[in-house]
Amino acid sequence: MSEEHVTTDIITLSRHVLDEQRRHKEASGELTLLLNAIQLGCKFVATNVRKARLLNLIGVSGVSNVQGEEQKKLDVISNEIFINALRSSGKVAVMVSEEDEFPIIVEEGLRGRYCVVFDPLDGSSNIDAGVNVGTIFGIYRIRSGSPGTVEDVLRPGNEMVVAGYCMYGSSANMVLSLGDGVNGYTLDSAIGEFILTHPNIRIPKRGKIYSVNEGNAIYWDEACTEYFNSIKFPPPGKNPYSARYIGSMVADVHRTLLYGGIFAYPADKKSRSGKLRLLYECFPMAFLVEQAGGKAISGFGRILDIVPEKIHARAPIFLGSKEDVEDFERINTKYTNNIA
Repeated sequence: MSEEHVTTDIITLSRHVLDEQRRHKEASGELTLLLNAIQLGCKFVATNVRKARLLNLIGVSGVSNVQGEEQKKLDVISNEIFINALRSSGKVAVMVSEEDEFPIIVEEGLRGRYCVVFDPLDGSSNIDAGVNVGTIFGIYRIRSGSPGTVEDVLRPGNEMVVAGYCMYGSSANMVLSLGDGVNGYTLDSAIGEFILTHPNIRIPKRGKIYSVNEGNAIYWDEACTEYFNSIKFPPPGKNPYSARYIGSMVADVHRTLLYGGIFAYPADKKSRSGKLRLLYECFPMAFLVEQAGGKAISGFGRILDIVPEKIHARAPIFLGSKEDVEDFERINTKYTNNIA
């Protein structure tokens, strides 16, 4: 009888980040400590998501956030978890959360050299139904000479140094980029560590899946209508794309990263500036997709080149496999040129 082989040389997220730190002699280790704080927050939130029904954390909290959206109890708890974890790390100067109207400036004595923008619990409107939810985050280094102000985060996404998300579902999966590719980790609850399970994620050049809220199709512009019709009703000899839409950005983008295709949340007649928040939803996801070999645009250029005018600014987004996004771009350019 053959013995089952047990891997004993596991690569944890902490080990992987430390290995990267050793490769860069100029690294101070501060970013490593900050990522440890984010890990802790993700583990804490993952535990609460799993136990939400048992701890009576399902349902609304009775208040609304700055977006005018009804906050779930888990929204509030997740936000507090991340604020406390980031502040106590001593490595953060400024925080921007979807749940807070104003940026959080960390007090002197605990202030560090980084800014973290985050959505503590994306997709929380689906939490009662047991749908995958997640945390999205991006990290900036404060500008040289700055004490840490809102101006340190009102910068294009291409200036982020780290982006990632943690998805909470049947397992907790963290996907992370330090600007040199994308890696995926799965939380092993038995040892309390994120283990490297998806090294060097690369998105296929073209996929077979589209992900968009077709309930808004009546409000779309001509370019969106033509593009999505072209992949649903292709010419003879080509197969139509499959539709997959969960309504949780983390879950939809996670699938797109692994399988390819296109994820979109366009601007339309109802949401003329788009619906997703630029700073802590669009930027981190676009950063990850580009690092994995894909493409992310607003419809009028690269998402990561946009300079946000305010911390809760919104933007349309199309991201995924490079060739799929470029197909949409060609159609959109045709209509844009006609207008011009």
